[in-house]
Amino acid sequence: MATAINPQNGFRQTTKTFHSVRPPAPLPPPSQLLSVADYTLSLLHSNPTFSPSTTVFLIDSATGHRLTYADFIQQFQSLSTSLITQFPSLHKNQVALILSPTSIQVPIIYYSLLSLGLIISPINPLSTSSELNDLINLSNPTIAFATSSFASKLPSSIRTIIIDSPEFNSMLQNPNRNVNSGRVIKQNDTSAIMYSSGTTGRVKGVELTHRNFISIASAVYHNTFVKHETNPVVLPTSPLFHVIGFFVLISAVSLGQTLVFMERFNFKNMLKAVEDYKVTFLRIAPPVTVAMANSDVVMNYNLSSLQLIGCGGSPLGKEVITNIRARFPQIDIQQGYGMTETGGGITGMIGPHECESYGSVGRLSSNVEAKIVHPETGKALNPMQQGELWLRGPMIMKGYVRNNEATAATLDSEGWLKTGDLCYFDSDGFLYIVDRLKELIKYKAYQVPPAELERYLLSIPEVADAAVIPYPDEEAGQIPMAYIVTRPGIKINGAQIMEIIAKQVSPYKKIRRVAFINTIPKTPAGKILRRELVKHALSAASSKSKL
Repeated sequence: MATAINPQNGFRQTTKTFHSVRPPAPLPPPSQLLSVADYTLSLLHSNPTFSPSTTVFLIDSATGHRLTYADFIQQFQSLSTSLITQFPSLHKNQVALILSPTSIQVPIIYYSLLSLGLIISPINPLSTSSELNDLINLSNPTIAFATSSFASKLPSSIRTIIIDSPEFNSMLQNPNRNVNSGRVIKQNDTSAIMYSSGTTGRVKGVELTHRNFISIASAVYHNTFVKHETNPVVLPTSPLFHVIGFFVLISAVSLGQTLVFMERFNFKNMLKAVEDYKVTFLRIAPPVTVAMANSDVVMNYNLSSLQLIGCGGSPLGKEVITNIRARFPQIDIQQGYGMTETGGGITGMIGPHECESYGSVGRLSSNVEAKIVHPETGKALNPMQQGELWLRGPMIMKGYVRNNEATAATLDSEGWLKTGDLCYFDSDGFLYIVDRLKELIKYKAYQVPPAELERYLLSIPEVADAAVIPYPDEEAGQIPMAYIVTRPGIKINGAQIMEIIAKQVSPYKKIRRVAFINTIPKTPAGKILRRELVKHALSAASSKSKL
């Protein structure tokens, strides 16, 4: 039938739309009063074998301090009661700013605020004063939660609760817990303001609703790679102030997982935590995955408990996956794709067979639709054709806070989110990310995707990390330039790198300039800050021209 959806790839020819091939994930009626906190806890308690008093929820990897689910629920409900009692002027839909590194206290704060209908606004504690002022002006918080080391960054006009204080600890032990606060929370109420990475311009506040996260939690719960009965131990390396960190948190609560937290990422400490706490599921960024494949340090630790690595941010090359598989045959590598505007992961892989789709970021999650749209003509395209990825579904953001212009440019009247990513779906419904449309290098008449060259660079054994940027050229317009971080004690020169890549790509894609650097600048989520590298390259060229 002409209107039918192809069961292999989810493509409907008549509308040129891709649909998820996953079973639909059930959602509560939109009119039902429900917070994401209550919904995820209802999923948790629906498992008849789950024991909140014996199942550990949170572990501090540095100290070994643990919190069971029963402790977690008791403490966030106590905090809710304390907040209502001490700050009666706090109302639903007011914004609460959180300025803290990842810690056991942060999930308690999140769930307390969400259950009260307040809007969480997590901010990177390392933000500069000017960055922090911009975000405060954007979100207009009524109250703030901060550690003592970062609280001084906040203006005195904002009522601030110090997380690492005896007063806060007493708020977690309120004997008069009021489980039902009487707050009416609608699913379409805003639950969080998360901040886009700002790699292509000014940072925007992404407004996400309870319904957005409820739909994500349902999709994860009903179609998960990790079996419900295995009681997995998850170590996420994304900070909790980032949307992926929050995505991991609500997923863990829904599934009854144990989360092992690191306050700050350190590669050796991560490996030690996997060994000490028998981590089964490791969520890491692509450069860390490359280190897992190539670093000799990895072999000093017992990682036999590890069954799954989840990776997002940029696609991994086949060589990286092959190297990890050779070292750890028991590990599957699951790649996924998501944005702040989608509330986290929106594609993924289920089962070892899907993990064999090298270079892909998996299939669409439940209840998601997609289109591949020609960037110039606006025409929707078929499988195997490259264009801009558009997404639609119940997890798509409400919009950008106080930025109607950016919202209108990103969300169309039919609810399609324009991602800005150049992608294609294959004949089996697997999504492949080519690159950011705005980051394509314009070499003469050709478009060169930096991410493709970065995958080749990361497959070179001597290369620990790499980034490719456009470098101005009078004849070509732009040329691909590579910034390289070499592995300690290893020597390789720019000419050798360019020669290796030239053998693997078309002539117009060749890297034509190489520079070495100690660290590739990135966002907390692991995205390369290309603008900083472009400035660095131009500044270096300017300095040389003055000599």
